[in-house]
Amino acid sequence: MKVLFLFIDGVGLRDAATDNPVNPEVCPVLCRLIALHSRPIDACLGVEGVPQSATGQGTMFTGVNCAQAMGKHCEGFPGPGLRKIVECGNIFLELKRRGRKVCFSDAYLVDSADELAARRFKSVTTVMALTTPETIRTADDLASGCAVMQDLTRETIQDRWPDIPVIPPQRAAEHLFAIARENDFTLFEFFQTDVSGHSMDYARACAVLRTYDRFLASLVRFVDAAGITLVMTSDHGNIENVSERGHTVNPVPFIAFGPKEKFLRERVSSLVDVTPAILSAFDT
Repeated sequence: MKVLFLFIDGVGLRDAATDNPVNPEVCPVLCRLIALHSRPIDACLGVEGVPQSATGQGTMFTGVNCAQAMGKHCEGFPGPGLRKIVECGNIFLELKRRGRKVCFSDAYLVDSADELAARRFKSVTTVMALTTPETIRTADDLASGCAVMQDLTRETIQDRWPDIPVIPPQRAAEHLFAIARENDFTLFEFFQTDVSGHSMDYARACAVLRTYDRFLASLVRFVDAAGITLVMTSDHGNIENVSERGHTVNPVPFIAFGPKEKFLRERVSSLVDVTPAILSAFDT
């Protein structure tokens, strides 16, 4: 069994509206997956306020309700208490303990995991990756096609890394698929959706979604042919309402496509369930 997990930041579910770029004209593949292979799940976690990235991602990747544990929704980079939860148990660690090969496919523009560990501010996914440092991919991996840049095309790094060429999103899909074939569980994080949602720029949000959709169109064909289960979800809503700068309280889609899709969708109703469901799928 192989699972490719696409974490797409800041995408909630909302009815069609003129300020909602998540629509079939902009991103038909994503919308088709949502319509046919998903269920809405809760991102509010029983805690008052608007969901935020640190506690949402912490919950998604540990199975612990981090918002309840922290007593609030925590934004941005996790603090010491939340980092401890992630470091003590996360999907990478749990699968490694089961003898599974895991990979975080996003490229870090560093030379080593030690350089990454020395950073003062770390995202939840970075904290998690550092618990299994062998899974971390660097700039050299990106240059050789063995990692994927968080923006897919590498355009955002051209000012600093001009020797790493821009590629179309379809090529990024080829690279990610090759990585997924080599591992039991592969994670790819895409956060340009959240960034563009915060910008309140509808055209920018549409451009980001169109790029991601071209990537997704290729990737879905690849994983379908290979029998790899594709999982996709988000930590909170945002881009589905570009009239608001902040996050939303909307449910987020939990998409499962492939051999384990029915098994997974039946077991996930909130972010708390994501990691336990995936671990159960590997155990059956």
